Amino acid sequence: METQEVFLTNDGRRVALSQLELLRTAGRAKVAQNLHEAMDAGDVIDNAAYEDAKNEQARLEGRIYELEQLLARAKVIDHVPTHLVSLGSHVRVRIDDDREYQYTIVGAFEASPSAGRISNESPVGKALLGHRAGDQVIVSTPGGVKRYTILVVD
Repeated sequence: METQEVFLTNDGRRVALSQLELLRTAGRAKVAQNLHEAMDAGDVIDNAAYEDAKNEQARLEGRIYELEQLLARAKVIDHVPTHLVSLGSHVRVRIDDDREYQYTIVGAFEASPSAGRISNESPVGKALLGHRAGDQVIVSTPGGVKRYTILVVD
C-alpha cells in the first residue's frame, strides 16, 4: 500500500499533536470510565450502554490511528516566500466581479475555506500553485467557472 505524503504547517502539526495527546489521555480515560460503568451495571450481553461504550472506544482508537498515520506521513511546510504560489503562500486574488479574497495555501488537513485556508488539492488551490502576481487562472469550481487574477503572493 502506497502512502501519500501529507503537508502541514508548523501550526497544523502542533494542532494534530495536541489532538492526538488529548485523545490518548483524556479521551481514553473517559472511554475506560464509560466501559467500567456499563460493566458495573450488570450483564454485558444485551447491554446498550456497554455496546455504546465499545463503539465509542472503536471510534476513538480509529481517530488516534488516523492522527498517528497523518503525523507519520506529514511533511512540514517550511515556506520560503517567493514570487510563485506554493504551499504556505499567502495569496490575494480578484475574481471577475471585482471581489477580492485572501487565501493561505495549506495541506488538506488544515484546510478551512471559511477561514481563508484552502487546500493545495482543492480546485482553486491547485490552479493557483506555480503562478505569480499578475497571472490569471481559470478554475472550474462547484459554483461554476471563475477567472482569478493573482494580485499579491507572500
